[in-house]
Amino acid sequence: MKVKKEIPFISSLAFQSLDHIDFSDTFSITNHKNTLKEISILIFGTSKKWVKKLFDLRNFIVKIIGIKEQKPKDYNNEFKVGGYIGLFKIYDISKDEIILGLNDSHLNFRVSVYNNKNIKYNIKITTLVKYNNTKGKIYMKLIKPFHECVIKSMVKQAYSKP
Repeated sequence: MKVKKEIPFISSLAFQSLDHIDFSDTFSITNHKNTLKEISILIFGTSKKWVKKLFDLRNFIVKIIGIKEQKPKDYNNEFKVGGYIGLFKIYDISKDEIILGLNDSHLNFRVSVYNNKNIKYNIKITTLVKYNNTKGKIYMKLIKPFHECVIKSMVKQAYSKP
Protein backbone atom coordinates (compact mmCIF):
# COMPACT_ATOMS: atom_id res chain seq x y z
CA MET A 1 0.00 0.00 0.00
CA LYS A 2 1.33 3.42 -0.92
CA VAL A 3 -0.56 5.43 1.71
CA LYS A 4 -0.88 4.19 5.29
CA LYS A 5 -3.21 5.52 7.99
CA GLU A 6 -1.39 5.72 11.31
CA ILE A 7 -2.00 6.65 14.90
CA PRO A 8 -1.88 10.45 14.86
CA PHE A 9 1.69 11.71 14.92
CA ILE A 10 1.88 15.21 16.36
CA SER A 11 5.34 16.78 16.38
CA SER A 12 6.16 19.48 18.92
CA LEU A 13 6.09 22.10 16.14
CA ALA A 14 2.63 20.95 15.01
CA PHE A 15 1.39 20.73 18.62
CA GLN A 16 2.41 24.36 19.20
CA SER A 17 0.62 25.54 16.05
CA LEU A 18 -2.84 25.39 17.67
CA ASP A 19 -3.81 26.09 21.28
CA HIS A 20 -6.25 23.15 21.31
CA ILE A 21 -6.77 20.06 19.13
CA ASP A 22 -10.25 18.58 18.62
CA PHE A 23 -9.45 16.29 15.68
CA SER A 24 -6.28 14.75 14.31
CA ASP A 25 -5.23 12.06 11.86
CA THR A 26 -2.02 10.98 10.13
CA PHE A 27 -1.32 9.37 6.79
CA SER A 28 2.14 8.39 5.67
CA ILE A 29 3.97 7.64 2.44
CA THR A 30 7.49 6.83 1.36
CA ASN A 31 9.41 9.50 -0.51
CA HIS A 32 13.19 9.94 -0.33
CA LYS A 33 13.41 11.58 -3.76
CA ASN A 34 11.72 14.96 -3.22
CA THR A 35 12.26 17.80 -0.76
CA LEU A 36 9.56 18.66 1.78
CA LYS A 37 8.72 21.72 -0.32
CA GLU A 38 8.25 19.55 -3.43
CA ILE A 39 6.23 16.97 -1.48
CA SER A 40 3.97 19.70 -0.06
CA ILE A 41 3.39 21.09 -3.56
CA LEU A 42 2.66 17.59 -4.93
CA ILE A 43 0.06 17.06 -2.19
CA PHE A 44 -1.53 20.49 -1.77
CA GLY A 45 -0.63 22.34 -4.97
CA THR A 46 -2.16 19.83 -7.38
CA SER A 47 -5.36 17.81 -7.31
CA LYS A 48 -7.23 15.23 -9.32
CA LYS A 49 -10.41 16.26 -11.13
CA TRP A 50 -12.75 14.47 -8.70
CA VAL A 51 -11.01 16.12 -5.70
CA LYS A 52 -11.30 19.52 -7.37
CA LYS A 53 -15.02 18.86 -7.97
CA LEU A 54 -15.50 17.99 -4.27
CA PHE A 55 -13.72 21.23 -3.28
CA ASP A 56 -15.96 23.16 -5.70
CA LEU A 57 -19.03 21.55 -4.10
CA ARG A 58 -17.66 22.32 -0.64
CA ASN A 59 -17.07 25.96 -1.63
CA PHE A 60 -20.64 26.26 -2.96
CA ILE A 61 -22.11 24.83 0.25
CA VAL A 62 -19.98 26.87 2.66
CA LYS A 63 -20.81 30.06 0.81
CA ILE A 64 -24.49 29.42 1.59
CA ILE A 65 -23.85 28.88 5.32
CA GLY A 66 -21.50 31.85 5.66
CA ILE A 67 -18.03 30.28 5.76
CA LYS A 68 -15.38 31.97 3.65
CA GLU A 69 -14.33 30.21 0.47
CA GLN A 70 -12.31 32.71 -1.50
CA LYS A 71 -8.55 33.23 -1.50
CA PRO A 72 -7.33 35.48 1.32
CA LYS A 73 -6.21 39.04 0.54
CA ASP A 74 -2.61 38.20 1.50
CA TYR A 75 -2.46 35.22 -0.92
CA ASN A 76 0.91 34.69 -2.57
CA ASN A 77 2.76 31.56 -3.63
CA GLU A 78 6.19 32.39 -2.24
CA PHE A 79 7.75 29.52 -0.31
CA LYS A 80 8.17 31.27 3.03
CA VAL A 81 6.21 31.72 6.23
CA GLY A 82 3.15 33.73 5.20
CA GLY A 83 3.19 32.36 1.64
CA TYR A 84 0.79 29.71 0.38
CA ILE A 85 0.95 26.25 -1.13
CA GLY A 86 -2.31 25.74 -3.00
CA LEU A 87 -5.03 27.10 -0.72
CA PHE A 88 -3.05 26.71 2.49
CA LYS A 89 -0.95 29.30 4.28
CA ILE A 90 2.57 28.38 5.37
CA TYR A 91 2.82 28.83 9.16
CA ASP A 92 6.23 27.31 9.80
CA ILE A 93 9.18 25.80 7.94
CA SER A 94 11.91 23.75 9.56
CA LYS A 95 14.48 21.25 8.30
CA ASP A 96 12.15 18.29 8.84
CA GLU A 97 8.68 19.84 8.75
CA ILE A 98 6.36 22.29 7.04
CA ILE A 99 3.19 23.50 8.79
CA LEU A 100 0.34 24.67 6.56
CA GLY A 101 -3.21 25.64 7.43
CA LEU A 102 -5.99 28.17 7.62
CA ASN A 103 -7.87 30.04 10.32
CA ASP A 104 -11.57 30.71 9.90
CA SER A 105 -14.51 31.71 12.07
CA HIS A 106 -15.75 28.11 12.42
CA LEU A 107 -12.43 26.26 12.82
CA ASN A 108 -8.67 26.51 12.54
CA PHE A 109 -6.65 23.72 11.04
CA ARG A 110 -3.05 22.82 10.44
CA VAL A 111 -1.38 20.20 8.30
CA SER A 112 2.08 19.00 9.20
CA VAL A 113 4.26 17.57 6.43
CA TYR A 114 7.00 15.84 8.41
CA ASN A 115 9.99 13.69 7.38
CA ASN A 116 11.13 11.26 10.09
CA LYS A 117 13.76 9.82 7.71
CA ASN A 118 12.66 6.19 8.20
CA ILE A 119 13.27 3.85 5.27
CA LYS A 120 9.54 3.29 4.69
CA TYR A 121 6.64 5.64 5.35
CA ASN A 122 9.00 8.48 6.20
CA ILE A 123 6.62 11.29 5.25
CA LYS A 124 3.86 11.92 7.80
CA ILE A 125 0.91 14.10 6.83
CA THR A 126 -0.97 15.07 9.98
CA THR A 127 -4.19 17.08 10.01
CA LEU A 128 -5.02 18.99 13.19
CA VAL A 129 -8.33 20.78 13.74
CA LYS A 130 -9.52 23.15 16.44
CA TYR A 131 -13.26 23.89 16.49
CA ASN A 132 -13.98 27.55 17.18
CA ASN A 133 -17.72 27.06 17.66
CA THR A 134 -20.68 24.77 16.98
CA LYS A 135 -20.50 25.59 13.27
CA GLY A 136 -16.98 24.13 13.24
CA LYS A 137 -18.14 20.89 14.87
CA ILE A 138 -21.01 20.56 12.40
CA TYR A 139 -18.77 21.36 9.44
CA MET A 140 -16.28 18.70 10.51
CA LYS A 141 -19.04 16.10 10.96
CA LEU A 142 -20.22 16.84 7.42
CA ILE A 143 -16.82 16.62 5.73
CA LYS A 144 -15.27 13.87 7.87
CA PRO A 145 -16.63 11.03 5.70
CA PHE A 146 -14.93 12.62 2.67
CA HIS A 147 -11.77 13.80 4.45
CA GLU A 148 -10.03 10.43 4.63
CA CYS A 149 -10.72 9.57 1.00
CA VAL A 150 -9.61 13.00 -0.22
CA ILE A 151 -6.47 13.23 1.92
CA LYS A 152 -5.39 9.71 0.97
CA SER A 153 -5.75 10.61 -2.70
CA MET A 154 -3.84 13.87 -2.25
CA VAL A 155 -1.05 12.22 -0.23
CA LYS A 156 -0.72 9.43 -2.79
CA GLN A 157 0.37 12.05 -5.36
CA ALA A 158 3.65 12.42 -3.46
CA TYR A 159 4.54 8.72 -3.27
CA SER A 160 7.93 7.75 -4.67
CA LYS A 161 9.20 4.19 -4.87
CA PRO A 162 12.05 3.63 -2.40
